[in-house]
Amino acid sequence: MARLASTTAVLKATGCRPGKIYGRLTDVQTYTAMLDARCDLFTNLAEELASALVDDRIDYVAGDAPEGFNPTHDVCRLVINAAVELVRRRGRRRLPGFDFLLEGPPAGCPEALRPRALMLRLDDEAFARKIRAARAYPELRDEVDSALREHREEAFRLECLRPVEYALDLQGLIGNPPFYESYGEKQVAAGRYDRVVRHRQHVVPIAAALRARLAVQG
Repeated sequence: MARLASTTAVLKATGCRPGKIYGRLTDVQTYTAMLDARCDLFTNLAEELASALVDDRIDYVAGDAPEGFNPTHDVCRLVINAAVELVRRRGRRRLPGFDFLLEGPPAGCPEALRPRALMLRLDDEAFARKIRAARAYPELRDEVDSALREHREEAFRLECLRPVEYALDLQGLIGNPPFYESYGEKQVAAGRYDRVVRHRQHVVPIAAALRARLAVQG
């Protein structure tokens, strides 16, 4: 929960209201659940999120894109997709789903998706608020500096939400192997962690469990 207070401050400043599963797990708890094959934890989160989407009358859902950089981001994407599909299968309504890049170019979007993507170019005031908020987040200072060096500051003026057309299969959307596996191997070799989170061994079973939960809904 080391970053939760900073995230809460950003949400409060923008007028957002945290949802029911907000801050439920730390990074360590999430990684441990993946490594220990606690697929039930993620299927239960999808159920909770689906109920919240209905109860709060949400019109559309946006979340991290699968990039193979951080396994938590990719698993969150699976949980979101499963929740959106649960809402549809229960006959409530069809919720548009969108994703956004965290590691790739901020406005990166395949040409085929651009006609249906939501693009917003921030004016100077909104853009300044965004950069101030990013720089005021102490726990992400290194990540923010790295992103601004790689993509230049002006690139973050454009907000791009891409329509989600994949479901619970991330093959072809992330590297093979994904970055987090090679990074994890280095961390294990350095003695920082005991085990490596792997896509096929730990993430794919979560996708399968979510798929099985959807099958119960018909």
